[in-house]
Amino acid sequence: MSYIRFRKHYLHIPYLVLGALEFLVLYGIFSFLGPLLSLAGVGYPFVETNALSASLFALILSCGTLAMGGYLAMVHETTSALLFRTLVAYCFVGGIGLKLLYLVFPALDPGSTNLFWAVIFASVAAILLRLIFLRIVDSEKLVRRVVIFGAGDFAASLLDEYERNMRALGVRIIGCIADNPTGAVDPGKMLPTPYDFYQFCRQNRVSEIVIAQQERRRNEGGWLPVPDLMECKLRGIAITNGVDFYERELKKAKLDMVHPSWIVFSEGFKASKTRDFAKRSLDLLISLTLLAVMLPFIILTAIAVFLETGRPILYSQTRVGMLGKEFRIYKFRSMRQDAEKDGKARWASANDNRVTRVGAFIRNTRLDELPQIYNVIKGEMSIVGPRPERPEFVSELKEKIPFYDTRHYVKPGLMGWAQLKYPYGASVEDARGKLEYDLYYSKNHSLLMDFLIMIQTVEVILLGKGVR
Repeated sequence: MSYIRFRKHYLHIPYLVLGALEFLVLYGIFSFLGPLLSLAGVGYPFVETNALSASLFALILSCGTLAMGGYLAMVHETTSALLFRTLVAYCFVGGIGLKLLYLVFPALDPGSTNLFWAVIFASVAAILLRLIFLRIVDSEKLVRRVVIFGAGDFAASLLDEYERNMRALGVRIIGCIADNPTGAVDPGKMLPTPYDFYQFCRQNRVSEIVIAQQERRRNEGGWLPVPDLMECKLRGIAITNGVDFYERELKKAKLDMVHPSWIVFSEGFKASKTRDFAKRSLDLLISLTLLAVMLPFIILTAIAVFLETGRPILYSQTRVGMLGKEFRIYKFRSMRQDAEKDGKARWASANDNRVTRVGAFIRNTRLDELPQIYNVIKGEMSIVGPRPERPEFVSELKEKIPFYDTRHYVKPGLMGWAQLKYPYGASVEDARGKLEYDLYYSKNHSLLMDFLIMIQTVEVILLGKGVR
């Protein structure tokens, strides 16, 4: 398998290997910074390094890569995009992180000039490492080859989303085998139905068969070669349910294929008092730290809003929280005072003319969300969780979208999994798309996942993703 499972999360082995190699390279660059500077012809200054300073240098730059989505974007990006993303991750995100670290621990600071060259060396080495790694691991000889059994709408959407959005490093879907005379998959992606499934897998180096029939329990005219699949399973070829494959690879739930039994018998969706206590403690720690660090920005934002459009500076709305309990959420006002003068709730739209100039800036940078730190301290929200919606929208969405209310069994958050993966929700269809990610988070959330979401939100803020 190209995955290992840690608690409820599937960790992709190629990315773990690349992350470990990159960490070692960064550690080596910082450890031998003096000789590297001499070799590059920029002098041989005395650079005092030790294992701790080298480890922290490597760790913070690796976190910068995670924050900018550097690993997951490799498969789809051009070389120039990879170069840009790495430079932003190391020179900007990582550089700021290192300077903040050295303010707290000045003894670890190698000096501004030495740090500049260390980051430059690290950027070049990381780009070369990723290009070489991508060429080797994602080559046809080494990729994990997957076949989809099914040719209906589910198989077609799975294939399309996987290739278009999140094809993983070292994994390749080679095509679909029809389970029904009629199908929705592009004929160019169809494979001939094998007489002997195991021999077919051997000849085509197939490592996994994904069962993606539209409705496997009713079978609706399709067929399932159970004896062949059993033989494949017993002889080492993975057989995976399509819904599980969709969740594992795309990190969301396929709403069209979700049934109540998926929730009832799932390993996820478990309440834990210990985890709730740890999450609440972490929420308080982070929110109080954020309040202290962001206080100057809070004051400047309040002044900017007041100077442009006057009072009120803050805007509050009723939102639906955990278990359907309503609460007041607070934001810096980014729209005109008369944005909803008729009292009717409206979805925000692209290029919304109700948004002021200051409002557009604070939305892009997420500064408008800072007053919600108060909601986190109060316990109405968490740092990470599904974004809370307005009661007017919730009532409509519960009627039109199945399982919509399941997102209210997790405390809403300042930042969330759906925010990372899906644009700003401005319609029922958008809410449906976001719910697929919220369901995945509700099922699998953990402190590790929260930590990764917090790191990756840096990319959302810097690039202004999902803003309307």
